[in-house]
Amino acid sequence: MTRTTLACGVAFAALFAAGGALAQDFTVNLVNEPSSLDPHMQWNPDSYYVYRNVFDNVVTRDDAGEIIPQIATAWEQVSETEMVLTIRDDVTFHDGEPLTPEDVVFSVERITNPDFGSPQLGQFNSITGAEVTGENEVTLTTDGPYPVLLAQLVKLSVVPQHVVEEVGDEAFNAAPVGSGPYVFEEWDRGVAVTLSRNEDYWGEAGPFETAEFLAVPDASTRVANLRAGTADLIVSLDSDLAMQIENAQGVQVLRAPTERVGFMGMNTTRPPLDDPQVRRAAAMAVDREGIVAGILAGGEQQVGQMATPAHFGYVEGVEPIPYDPEAAAEIVEETGAGDTPMQFATSPVFDQRIVQAIQQMLSEAGFDVEISMTDMSTYLQKARAPEQTERPYFSFGRWSCACQDVDGVQFPLLHSSSSWSRVNDPELDALLETGRSSLDDEERLAAYTEVQSIVQDNAYILPLYQAVAIYGAAGELEWTPTANESLFLNRMSWSE
Repeated sequence: MTRTTLACGVAFAALFAAGGALAQDFTVNLVNEPSSLDPHMQWNPDSYYVYRNVFDNVVTRDDAGEIIPQIATAWEQVSETEMVLTIRDDVTFHDGEPLTPEDVVFSVERITNPDFGSPQLGQFNSITGAEVTGENEVTLTTDGPYPVLLAQLVKLSVVPQHVVEEVGDEAFNAAPVGSGPYVFEEWDRGVAVTLSRNEDYWGEAGPFETAEFLAVPDASTRVANLRAGTADLIVSLDSDLAMQIENAQGVQVLRAPTERVGFMGMNTTRPPLDDPQVRRAAAMAVDREGIVAGILAGGEQQVGQMATPAHFGYVEGVEPIPYDPEAAAEIVEETGAGDTPMQFATSPVFDQRIVQAIQQMLSEAGFDVEISMTDMSTYLQKARAPEQTERPYFSFGRWSCACQDVDGVQFPLLHSSSSWSRVNDPELDALLETGRSSLDDEERLAAYTEVQSIVQDNAYILPLYQAVAIYGAAGELEWTPTANESLFLNRMSWSE
């Protein structure tokens, strides 16, 4: 049972005598189980929802989106390539060992080590050095000016060097040790992850005694669990499901526009999608307005670029490639693009109404497209397969960097050096490098304006919409969803 109060009268009296709140449990229904609990590996939502409560990051954002201290209490950009961090001296890991500046250095070096193979490497590979330079001081060095450094440190978790080196990466993922408000207890593979409250947390304590994150792929089942009281928070609702519970007793719907961009990826390295005309045909075949207004209908907004108004670097006035199914069909017929069977990769975490609609639109234009559904872990592996020919032709995705800067979206998806990219364009690479290296905001914005032009001219990727996160919650839950989609348990509470 969720929201379980302590039944023992003695404990009940003792809690209130001590001025504490009732101990309570909390159950979250995710779509999939986490693909990783190692914060330096995947940061897909189902992983991030869980491990973000186990680990502290270098810095974090408040509910208004402002960067605030966490493990680093202060920071100073002492030169174009050096940032000095002041590290807290009152934090302990869950095994009782102190968190030190050395752990911060180790964490930076781990995630930036190419041999470690972090999917997040493209977010941090501008960092070329990390060094303890004082009693509670760490200096980070970048390969040039890097204006996004602090925003990226929002999602850099600090891990304990002594544990990782003792047990190894695989064992650490299976039983992670952090310093956050919740302690890892158990991972019942394929079923649930259980966390318990860190009673010695240095910051704001979590309100729940335990938190269980269950994998519930079927959205209707998540809704049923919420209405039955066996779930307190459910994620990834669509507008239809939200309407079903909007006026239901004892539950509520919570929404937040996010920095996440829904998009259709195209593998530009595989024929026939190596032809920009064919890619343009695929883009013209997709009715984005129909998707946003007719399917989603949850407050989403069309975007013509891989950015949202929540990002720095969003370019005002960019018009999307127009919807023109007749012109798309002509190109497909002229090029013979419909003769190649192509897979459209997706995962249950995504809204399959959108995937099915896009597949139908592409088919009506003459493409031979078949949906390929896999679990999220397999989907991510295929997206980053070593050989481009092993990656799907089309894919549906919703990308967020949790940094609110377009560098965190466009560099990993479009720069040729990124393991996520299916694009190889030297001119585009140079502009993306300018965008992530200039400390002049105007120069950065000018670079990103050119990026949008090149991406659209070549139809490298098809931006669809700015996503809105829709959650179902118990009526008593007090919580404000944010643009970065973090489920911070210690920012939640029960109403009196």
